[in-house]
Amino acid sequence: MKITDVECHILVVPDLQINATSSSQDDVVIIVRTDEGIYGVGETDTGPWLVKAAIEAPGSHTMALCIKEMLIGMDPFDTSAIWEKLYTYTAMSGRRGAVICAMGAIDMALWDIKGKAMGLPVYKLLGGCHKDHITPYASLMPTGNSIEDYKKSLIDWTVKAKQYGFKAAKLECILGGPYYHGGLRGSDEDLTEIVTACREAVGFDFDLMVDVGYLWQDVKSCLRTIRKWEDLDIYFLETPLQIDNLEGYAHLASASPIRIAAGEWQNTRFEFIDLMDKGMIDVAQPDIGRVGGLTEALRVAHLAQDRGKLIVPHCWKTAIGIAASAHFAAAIPHCPFIEFLPATLCESALRRELAPDPLVMKDGRLALPDKPGLGIELNFEALEKYSVASQSVMPLV
Repeated sequence: MKITDVECHILVVPDLQINATSSSQDDVVIIVRTDEGIYGVGETDTGPWLVKAAIEAPGSHTMALCIKEMLIGMDPFDTSAIWEKLYTYTAMSGRRGAVICAMGAIDMALWDIKGKAMGLPVYKLLGGCHKDHITPYASLMPTGNSIEDYKKSLIDWTVKAKQYGFKAAKLECILGGPYYHGGLRGSDEDLTEIVTACREAVGFDFDLMVDVGYLWQDVKSCLRTIRKWEDLDIYFLETPLQIDNLEGYAHLASASPIRIAAGEWQNTRFEFIDLMDKGMIDVAQPDIGRVGGLTEALRVAHLAQDRGKLIVPHCWKTAIGIAASAHFAAAIPHCPFIEFLPATLCESALRRELAPDPLVMKDGRLALPDKPGLGIELNFEALEKYSVASQSVMPLV
């Protein structure tokens, strides 16, 4: 089997809001085609136009070759060899950032091809399952024009998630920090009040995580707040500090009463080695598309296991990435949760329409995927509907 083409599809919802702190409004879907008619699908969570350029830009010398040209004619089963080739021969322009994200989407598609060709779900090819189910947590994004409305919205979402059947949820408490662009800002006291109210609303038989979106500039401000949460039984605190503040993360991890989680932006195992060994985080959160695909995510998982760290993959796109996260989670023993929000509870048109959920939740659990490959059935009508080639949407700057 040989790779014959690599397609890059940029998708954007028509009502794109540039001031929204959510990447669910756009996507880049990669389709890798073969000479046997089998194709694989992947996606990644970064600037779609950057990924397209990373894949299709002509090469100029041996340290900056064209990814698409390198892939044509290769055997899609050679996932590790392909990964190393792309990493090596894009070293000057790549190594991190958009190029690794592009490689992640391609690698995801290659594993999809392998599973389809062999008639097996991807987790079987990753080493087999370590559990008979996957436990999801719901990521809950509140709205509101006041702190009180924001709190009420998040309480309502948390209760709704529990009533829907979830056993765990993550509170997206983004009341400040460098990536918050809304008109509403809150204090650390407001944050504590909201988290406390959500815990009281669902009780202690429900796991709660908190994501503050890189809120604090210093460790002491963070500790002053989260020490008040010790009795709230928070499963982990996600991205409390700027991601490159590894010394701060190490200090925080050693003093925090709550597990510290990070890694949604990390590219390659090399950045996770730094995050785990220098930053001393408790929970590593590789995003399958951003880290470099399933090939690289599995390497990260093995490194985390050796260090006694938990893995909880980040995922904030469509059913494509969610399926990849599920197969990954099934194949490693130290992954207690995956990030998952059913399309029926999601406001993202891409999440609802691009591909139907291959996973069905029952009693707070997801059954292991059983279809070949990633188990994704891409909706080509939605692919066309949201393609920038079919709209007047232009990149926003």
